[in-house]
Amino acid sequence: MNSFNTHDDTLKIVEKYSNSNVDIQTFNQSQYPRLVVEDFTPLPSKGQTGKDGWYPPGHGDVFPSLKNSGKLHALLSKGKEYVFIANSDNLGAIVDLKILSHLIKNKNEYCMEVTPKTLADVKGGTLISYEERVQLLEIAQVPDEHASSSTLVLGSDLLACCETRWVNLNAIKRLVESDELKMEIIPNPKEVDGIKVLQLETAAGAAIRFFDNAIGINVPRSRFLPVKATSDLLLVQSDLYTLEDGFIIRNKARTNPANPSIELGPEFKKVGNFLSRFKSIPSIVDLDSLKVSGDVWFGAGIVLKGKVSITAKPGVKLEIPDAAVLENKNINGPEDLARHISDNGLPGSDCKPIFVQFDRGDATLGSSLSTCNLILLLSHELHLTVS
Repeated sequence: MNSFNTHDDTLKIVEKYSNSNVDIQTFNQSQYPRLVVEDFTPLPSKGQTGKDGWYPPGHGDVFPSLKNSGKLHALLSKGKEYVFIANSDNLGAIVDLKILSHLIKNKNEYCMEVTPKTLADVKGGTLISYEERVQLLEIAQVPDEHASSSTLVLGSDLLACCETRWVNLNAIKRLVESDELKMEIIPNPKEVDGIKVLQLETAAGAAIRFFDNAIGINVPRSRFLPVKATSDLLLVQSDLYTLEDGFIIRNKARTNPANPSIELGPEFKKVGNFLSRFKSIPSIVDLDSLKVSGDVWFGAGIVLKGKVSITAKPGVKLEIPDAAVLENKNINGPEDLARHISDNGLPGSDCKPIFVQFDRGDATLGSSLSTCNLILLLSHELHLTVS
């Protein structure tokens, strides 16, 4: 599912697979006019007739959009029973036939995958039991005075929604045609050309309370691997994960079940800048945490272990040399790096740290990481007949 913002770019990617046996289908979700906060009139009526006057109303729109696009009818006509819906940035979202078999056996119309919350999930929703039905509570729905509550952010029993759902197609048809999907509206304030506007959105997870026998399934963290920033990209590009038969597989050499905590400074925010600052992605199998700030560049074959912090002061370019091994180190400048190399050396190398003064008026490069697409993974394997 695309929005009017992503449709053309997606078609260019899909075209590359036109001669393969992969059946990729696309459709557009709805677009609504942004509302001017001052008087709640549609922004296009104020003369903003371009794309900025409109918005995609959140991934909760997937259900009516499936019907309106004709895709729902087409899938049911082919005998499909369930659809697997996942955010495109979740690289851990793959079809699991064991889950599908359970849903068919127990006649569950809706299933949401959840996993124990971590500090990385403070913005995500969680499942709750309310009025004898499973429901989704988004942090955006919690009043500001309670939103920072530790029990809401990281309670011992809280589960983070993986934004991965299994939904019965006939149930979608029934609820959409009867107009029963009255999901909670999530207001999303924005500003366009100095005008304060409001977007009224819905979340696909909020639909869970309208389906019969809806459940949440506690899944391993490996099924929740979102790439929303370059710090996430560093994780999946490193030796912490490998690609086998199209699946992201975690390195078994990693004994810690949790992933390393990675914080990269604004110099790494754009993908182009991020990629240019690494000759190769460091080994992080034994890394606990990494914090990088300032103009830092990484050589090839670097190994990071334990807790590592690297800071380049303003006006200083700090280059971590090839084959460097940093374990539980705080590098706050070239002097610290030189001292580390003097004490430990570099395996098979006489490399020295390099640092230069430079003009910070350089232009930024690269493009922003886009994760706003929502994809539906539809395959013939999803059609199982209940005996």
